[in-house]
Amino acid sequence: MQKGEFLYEGKAKRVYRTEDPTCYIVEYKDTATAFDGLKKEDLANKGVLNNNIAALFFAMLQNEGIPTHFVKKLSEREMLVRALQIIPVEVIVRNIVAGSLAKRLGLPEGAPLKSTVLEFNLKNDALHDPMLNQYHIQALELATARELARMEELALRVNELLRGFLEKRDIILVDFKLEFGRFGGEILLGDEISPDTCRFWDAGSGEKLDKDRFRRDLGGVTDAYAEVLRRLLEVK
Repeated sequence: MQKGEFLYEGKAKRVYRTEDPTCYIVEYKDTATAFDGLKKEDLANKGVLNNNIAALFFAMLQNEGIPTHFVKKLSEREMLVRALQIIPVEVIVRNIVAGSLAKRLGLPEGAPLKSTVLEFNLKNDALHDPMLNQYHIQALELATARELARMEELALRVNELLRGFLEKRDIILVDFKLEFGRFGGEILLGDEISPDTCRFWDAGSGEKLDKDRFRRDLGGVTDAYAEVLRRLLEVK
């Protein structure tokens, strides 16, 4: 499969057409960004690490019956995906208090939630991805009630599968962001699952193994990503 027309460049990825109109090639960049792009830096091999991590997660989820846009890994930096019509709603799945939830509600970071929390954000950098609820989503015609229910169902199932998978590798899944899209009348999981879009904590030490190391100037960003990949490849 060859790269065709360049379609889009985001903060962490580039997207290209292919000779198959139903498939795109996603190229993972080394750029790290935070705070709506106000903080930005190139980190050697970050794109390679995220591509490999995302491919492993997508393959595992598909084996468990989750429909995703992932087709196959093409190279260390590229994957072939189905050409989704992206729904402009980010689904945030939270198991433990961290990040913006701690700030908004004045809760201590690290406090376990009594039950999993789902949040929705409009996918719009210019507006800083404002929070939405189900009524906004339907009133703005971003997704139908049926599509939203399917997104919620898939998000909760993905959370269940990822938590179990990561627990075996001594990683706590704190929270993560998902994006979905339409393809052939179905809702598919899209975008990526990586330390850029998830909060991963070491189960023993609580050490952060995700993009918070970049956001908070903790250093060792790619070392942490490499550690996540190493553990995902372990057979236990």
